[in-house]
Amino acid sequence: MTRVLLLLPTTSYRTGDFLRAAEKLGVAVTVASEEPSTMEALDPQGLLTLDFRDPAGCARRVVEFAKATPIAAAVGVDEDTVVAAAAISEALGLPHNPLEAVSAARDKKRMRELLARGGAPSPSHRVFPLAGGPEGPAREVGYPCVLKPTFLSGSRGVIRADGPEEFRAAWRRIEAILGSVDVLKRGSAPDELLVEDYVAGAEVALEGLLTRGELRTLALFDKPDPLEGPFFEETIYVTPSRLPEPAQAALREATALGARALGLRDGPIHAELRWNADGPWIVEIAARSIGGLCARTLSFGAGMSLEELVLRHALGREIPGPGTGVAAAGVMMIPIPRAGVFEEVRGLEAAREVPEIADVAITAHPGQRLVPLPEGSRYLGFLFSRAADPARAEAALRAAHARLEFRITPEAEPSS
Repeated sequence: MTRVLLLLPTTSYRTGDFLRAAEKLGVAVTVASEEPSTMEALDPQGLLTLDFRDPAGCARRVVEFAKATPIAAAVGVDEDTVVAAAAISEALGLPHNPLEAVSAARDKKRMRELLARGGAPSPSHRVFPLAGGPEGPAREVGYPCVLKPTFLSGSRGVIRADGPEEFRAAWRRIEAILGSVDVLKRGSAPDELLVEDYVAGAEVALEGLLTRGELRTLALFDKPDPLEGPFFEETIYVTPSRLPEPAQAALREATALGARALGLRDGPIHAELRWNADGPWIVEIAARSIGGLCARTLSFGAGMSLEELVLRHALGREIPGPGTGVAAAGVMMIPIPRAGVFEEVRGLEAAREVPEIADVAITAHPGQRLVPLPEGSRYLGFLFSRAADPARAEAALRAAHARLEFRITPEAEPSS
């Protein structure tokens, strides 16, 4: 039986969706996670423990595993697993993106260098050593600018500064994030900070699929909330885009050029771009599909999920054309309004009763400690809408969100 190796971190939102897609395709699954499961000894073919921080070690482990349990495809589902998936695919001789390209897409410094070298539209940038402190860099950069870690995703640690004082405060705040326990668990301590010119304009997200270097655009999402800083928390995605077709074409062309500049050739990509009077600007390109539960907005062929499409592509199976369902869809990543302990959510039924709301998924659980951006990396949940046009899909999300009330208890201040 055809078997797929899914690299699924224990914190992934998408485990269930990928497993359902594999079941629909009729393929066996081995789930690889970074933490050992008590069930691994009972299901040695279905469960595997891998240290995603060590891609070469992952490849060696899977090569040995595949001698007894052949693997037809290895799929990484998020930022923390795509490099390991590329290393595994390379070792097994499976179709994959070049390891160097996937690694570059994970490293914002290297990404900026390659985009500039390849002529892709990308903001100017500087890289500074953390050890040197913010005083010198604050005098050297232009304003407004954006400070960001070189490897975190989901807008975590991304802060705009409009002057030297804000620059120094943002630097110290990011420095604290990079010293947090969960970041240090990723491997070696980060020692650099990326500073790039702030690019104004409308922000979009492009979901695409590369096959032998050719880009197929699966969806172009508008982000109707202004993302102007000081933090860049993403909330609403709506597709199709309401930008004029010439702008959409330019954004697609810029994404394809950026993927070539990075050396990406095979598999899903998720690109973030801005559009202004000067044209398209690449914020970043990730060698993975869209995160969280946002993929549930998309449908292909006769109701095929994005996860199934990704697995079909990895297995070399036929990829269907666009779906024929509703005209527009949207998702809201429900933001965390304040730090504290999540107690409960009220108004769920009222939110579900909003016309054109397709689903409400609360992913936070009672007792969970909530940390908002820029320090945090999670959401309270997701709202989904389907409508006749993008404006109505957006309006439904806002109306449903207004009916939700989250009880969050502030954490007690530590005693001195």
